[in-house]
Amino acid sequence: MIKLHDLEFEPYIPEENIFSAIDKIAEELNSIYAGKRPVFIGVLNGSFMFASEIIKRFNGDCEVSFVKMGSYEGTTTTGTVKTLVGLNQDLKGREVVLLEDIVDTGNTLVEIDQILKNAEVADYKVATLFFKPEAYKKKVPVQIKGIEIPNKFIVGFGLDYDGLGRNLTQVYKRKENRMTNLVLFGPPGAGKGTQATILKDKYNLIHISTGDVFRFNIKNKTELGLSAKSFIDKGLLVPDEVTINMLNAEVEKNEGANGFIFDGFPRTEAQALALNSYLESRGTEVHAMIALEVEDEVLVQRLLERGKTSGRKDDADEAVIRNRISVYYNETAILKNFYQKQDKYYGVDGVGSINEITERLSAVIDELMK
Repeated sequence: MIKLHDLEFEPYIPEENIFSAIDKIAEELNSIYAGKRPVFIGVLNGSFMFASEIIKRFNGDCEVSFVKMGSYEGTTTTGTVKTLVGLNQDLKGREVVLLEDIVDTGNTLVEIDQILKNAEVADYKVATLFFKPEAYKKKVPVQIKGIEIPNKFIVGFGLDYDGLGRNLTQVYKRKENRMTNLVLFGPPGAGKGTQATILKDKYNLIHISTGDVFRFNIKNKTELGLSAKSFIDKGLLVPDEVTINMLNAEVEKNEGANGFIFDGFPRTEAQALALNSYLESRGTEVHAMIALEVEDEVLVQRLLERGKTSGRKDDADEAVIRNRISVYYNETAILKNFYQKQDKYYGVDGVGSINEITERLSAVIDELMK
């Protein structure tokens, strides 16, 4: 186990496996470029160790460049004009091998692809030491892959965490807290509150309801509560930053918990990204968005029936009920899409007895906890 800055990392890929993968890549490159003189381009900063090992193993003549992506317009960084800093040779008609330490999102690869096409190279291939198939969604082909890995945060052999770890000769992955974190959703009348209470007890999870957190902070006049109240009193929406800070404080109160059920949050993609970022900083993540799915007419009848005893005016007016349901779907459609793209969305039939619905939810959670 090692610690870099504030995060702990555990051994993941030993040195011998890395060099075995490099030998295999080098063998393939020697076969493809036998009798040719390719240009090897290492993409900095991460590829320096991988590139040096590949170039040492190449049997023929070759040229070598190391480049970095830059964004320039004159001397001002704009984020829109892309260039390869360090590329000082004419590549027209040349065969190029792009050496990457890791291909995950592929954003840099897309930019380099266009630059090389504009340079009129005869052909180029991408050789990467590590490849994350779950994360890579781009169309640029990656022809030569060393080791395929899950979408985990790794350091070592050129890869870093905030500047540290590049010199490690084996690869480490971030130590993950064994937690199960769920985003629980359901339209009005779906029984989400009832199920959240059952599930938190069954799996020993912490139930964090946005509404409860707001009420607690405002009632107890905490700094965050006073901040939230100042917006509410003006009829304004509470900024995401205040809301996420409240939830962060709840998570931190329960250090060492088995996991959390987030109820009523996130509501927007920006909030979902903020929650992801915060949980990642603590070595964990949202594992699933679970939504209770119930037909509108069933919901309307449930709420009208509940209205007979609840005393809530919004449970007694059918037009209000239908509007609440419509608002729910408009809000959650974005989040459903957000989590579906990560294969983290689970729709669960919310019709049946309380026990039947609990069993369906439990089947999803049990699978996640394997």
